[in-house]
Amino acid sequence: MEGEELEAIARRVIDSNQFMTIGTADDAGVPWVSPVWYAPVEYRDFFWVSDPQARHSRNIAIRPRVAIVIFDSHEVGGWKSLYVTATASEVTGADLERGIALYDRRSVDRGLREWTADDVRAPAKHRLFRALASEHFVLSPHDERIPVRLPRSPTGSERRERTA
Repeated sequence: MEGEELEAIARRVIDSNQFMTIGTADDAGVPWVSPVWYAPVEYRDFFWVSDPQARHSRNIAIRPRVAIVIFDSHEVGGWKSLYVTATASEVTGADLERGIALYDRRSVDRGLREWTADDVRAPAKHRLFRALASEHFVLSPHDERIPVRLPRSPTGSERRERTA
């Protein structure tokens, strides 16, 4: 497999799935994984909404380094998994309006509810989180993780935002 083919596989996995699993750890290093519905931006930013008191949210506040896997559980084997290392945080300040607009656009595109900044600001139950990817890997047919370099390339919602 060559670079462009690996990139295409990674982009397809990100674009065609709706849930990612985030691996976090608490202050003692005890691991925890959580599935979350996500909105990707440029294949490097992943936004999701969670309760700030959820275990994974509390873990991120303590240890922002996370591991992410995105996969299609309907088909076994092959090039259907993407592994990501990232740094995660709650989105606040000036970044909140842009982040929630991107999250909302994907939510509405998928037939789900609309989201506004008020939906993720105190005293609301949820907050907006973001993981910024530092590495991407796909799984080879020999069960090896192969690094993939994904150039910044806008997703469908990002292209619409630029042309609006």
